[in-house]
Amino acid sequence: MAEQFREEHRLGVQPLGDLVALIEQSTGHDVAVLDAEPDEHGLTMRDPVRDRVFIGVARTPHPMRQRSTLAHELAHLIFGDRAQDLAERSPAEKRADAFARHLLVPQEGLREFLGVVAKATESTLSDVVQRFLVSPAIAAIAMRDASYISPDTVSEWKDLYTPELATRFGWQDQYRSLQEDSQRLRAPQSLVARANAGYAAGVVSAQTIASLRGVSEEQVVKELYEVGLAPRSPAEADFEVEDLPTVTVDLTGLEDDGEDA
Repeated sequence: MAEQFREEHRLGVQPLGDLVALIEQSTGHDVAVLDAEPDEHGLTMRDPVRDRVFIGVARTPHPMRQRSTLAHELAHLIFGDRAQDLAERSPAEKRADAFARHLLVPQEGLREFLGVVAKATESTLSDVVQRFLVSPAIAAIAMRDASYISPDTVSEWKDLYTPELATRFGWQDQYRSLQEDSQRLRAPQSLVARANAGYAAGVVSAQTIASLRGVSEEQVVKELYEVGLAPRSPAEADFEVEDLPTVTVDLTGLEDDGEDA
């Protein structure tokens, strides 16, 4: 199913970029990065009345985990999974995990990247993690499935962490940049677009947009000003005196009826 998703959306076998944008553009549903409790990573909610889906993932200093969560929740959306016991590792949860692995690290893409490898080392693992932006565990399983390493090597590498690999193999600056991105709040793109349009129309405040995006009001005003978006003033733009309608006021009730008070 992951391979089919890539084919349907012409994604090839290359590493995927921004998964939030990818899910929103490919499915038409909303995705947000939110504050959540430490053990809460993501959820998918359906609105059967409007036939809309909302995916929420936690902001986190662990960017590879966030990407896995996004791919996992995309699987729930695609398979139409319904409410389930979150504490249970149900078949649907395992299926979503498998979908995420294959979506993020396609076997063909992995083989194109690595080619023929005489002996895969932890440096090779680091290369796969860096290229496909997945955890070492997911990278190792993909390498095992492609016959680059043995199941025993997967067990040896399962306790490795991305920050360790990034530092040992010199891409910690890239990892830090990924961390900064995964820790930002992010509202659904369509909602932000509507809010920006409302701001230009003079009916949505900059503070409202700032709260929606988790940034300062000053930043919002600056960004919108720089692209020529400023709130329209209805008093100046829409209401000329000569355009106002004629108003008839009935004053008969105030006329003197001839009696003294």
